[in-house]
Amino acid sequence: MIIALDAMGGDFAPVSTVEGAILAAKQSKHKILLVGKEQVILAEMSKYNKKYDLKSFDIEIINADEVVAMDEHPAKAIRQKRNSSLSICATLVAEGKADAFVSMGNSGAVMAAALFYLKRIEGVLRPAISTFFPTLDGSCVVADMGANVDCKPEHLVQFAIMASLFCEKVAGVKRPKVGLVSVGEEPTKGNALSLAAFELLKKADINFIGNIEGKDIPRSKADVVVCDGFVGNVILKFGEGLSEMILKLVKRALKKHPFAWISLPFLWLAIKDLRKSVDYTESGGAPLLGIDGISIVGHGSSNAKAVKNAIFAGVRAAEHNLVYEIKEAIVKYNKVI
Repeated sequence: MIIALDAMGGDFAPVSTVEGAILAAKQSKHKILLVGKEQVILAEMSKYNKKYDLKSFDIEIINADEVVAMDEHPAKAIRQKRNSSLSICATLVAEGKADAFVSMGNSGAVMAAALFYLKRIEGVLRPAISTFFPTLDGSCVVADMGANVDCKPEHLVQFAIMASLFCEKVAGVKRPKVGLVSVGEEPTKGNALSLAAFELLKKADINFIGNIEGKDIPRSKADVVVCDGFVGNVILKFGEGLSEMILKLVKRALKKHPFAWISLPFLWLAIKDLRKSVDYTESGGAPLLGIDGISIVGHGSSNAKAVKNAIFAGVRAAEHNLVYEIKEAIVKYNKVI
């Protein structure tokens, strides 16, 4: 697989992106195209000359003179900066020179670049950001995570179809259970959007289990959680804050009870497992479902580990031919509505 990485995207780029690319290249045989300001990337890579044999890694630098800043207007930046690292990454996928592109930069700009250069899959009304969210039994897939804050019922149905395929093909969950986020489990509860979406979801060719409440998400009630981007982004940000709070509370409790430190060597493996299960860097990035090409959106504050895992997320999506699967499912759905 060939993955194009926006080396200039993210709060800690190019430090985190270059290191993440090196870690991914070290652990795999996939080719990584580091797209960005060549001299800046070379200077950053030179820091690893003593630690790694970089010549043995399949990394290629592609120069890009422009950078899309985190605070720029997404659509305007993509239209005006055709030679930005982000635009070139999307172009490489569009031209078949890369199997996926990854960016930890301005998420709105990543969406704009994907739409401008790759286009939507025919029949897809809105693309959705979908990623894994930690639960008691592992994780679930949430869609949409922020790409569309205002949605129509038919948008949520397509999110459910695409996210269900993502969960099945990439995570290996057979016939994933799909739940619709609402304020109650009863079909009669919810706002106008969720009530109308419920009726449409019942007719879709997915394993729809009905409404779920916020408390049901971490309880692993559904494998796929469907909501509009406003709700999904709130769930995402709340989850990140909650996981950070839990880890800090554990540390605080240990400090309050000095003798508890005696048992720390025995608890350490359990604490490491806890940290891993709530660590957003483990998933790395989220695919834009509904785009005619693989594009992965990473967290703006991603470290090298998150960048590495975002690259592997792109590899998995490409290996499972996710775009083709979604095309087939959308065609099938549109024929019956």
